[in-house]
Amino acid sequence: MNNIRIDPKEFQKSITKELDTIKNRVRNLIGSSHWGEEGRYKEAILRNVIKRFLPSNLSIGTGFVIKKNNGNTQISNQIDIIIYNNTVPVFFSEGDFVITTYKNVKGIVEVKTKIKNNQLQEIIQKAETNGKLIRKNIFNGIFSYEYEDNINSENMDQAIKRAKGYVNHISLGPDVFIRFWKKEDRNRLRPPVKNCQNDFYNIYTIRDLSFSYFISNLLKLTCSSNLYDRWWFLYPIRETKEMHRLRTICLE
Repeated sequence: MNNIRIDPKEFQKSITKELDTIKNRVRNLIGSSHWGEEGRYKEAILRNVIKRFLPSNLSIGTGFVIKKNNGNTQISNQIDIIIYNNTVPVFFSEGDFVITTYKNVKGIVEVKTKIKNNQLQEIIQKAETNGKLIRKNIFNGIFSYEYEDNINSENMDQAIKRAKGYVNHISLGPDVFIRFWKKEDRNRLRPPVKNCQNDFYNIYTIRDLSFSYFISNLLKLTCSSNLYDRWWFLYPIRETKEMHRLRTICLE
């Protein structure tokens, strides 16, 4: 058997570059006069990229999630991306649009073209509300193609704390990735997190890899199979992304 040399880091970077390259195609044609259509186009771009990697038992769409609890029926805000188990019947499906119950939902994503001027807290609040309706241990992410604000600010820290673990993965442009960790993970990270005794978020600056790490973590949390045989491919940063940790935000 021949040994071959592959470059998983460059492959993962190509995902970010692809998303970054095609994100402005609609704007180049229609300008800024139809923001809603442009936003839907960018949701579709991300859905199509994620769809390539999902196993056959998972589908991806957009729509609403319904939950009946103690006689009360609750419905989510409209969710940009829903990853769900397609072996379980849904209430309604037409094209990419789906209405389903919370139990077969594996992941949700809020997609934004650009986040700026302290908008993050409001976006997190919506994603947190949807997360509370479904359950805490699903993938609940915010994906923004661009980010125009100070990542080293008290406003960002307060916005992230507002997520309370319900929102667990955030990609802010191609270089900034934020992930939620449980307190028991503190010492297994290298270097370990020493300044926090509670659950926490880490902010990472990983150039051209934020989008792909977001998708890799989505696959890890939504797939029922163990993915350890391809860890080196999904997370190709040498010596782990913890070497690129900008700071830790500790929850109270």
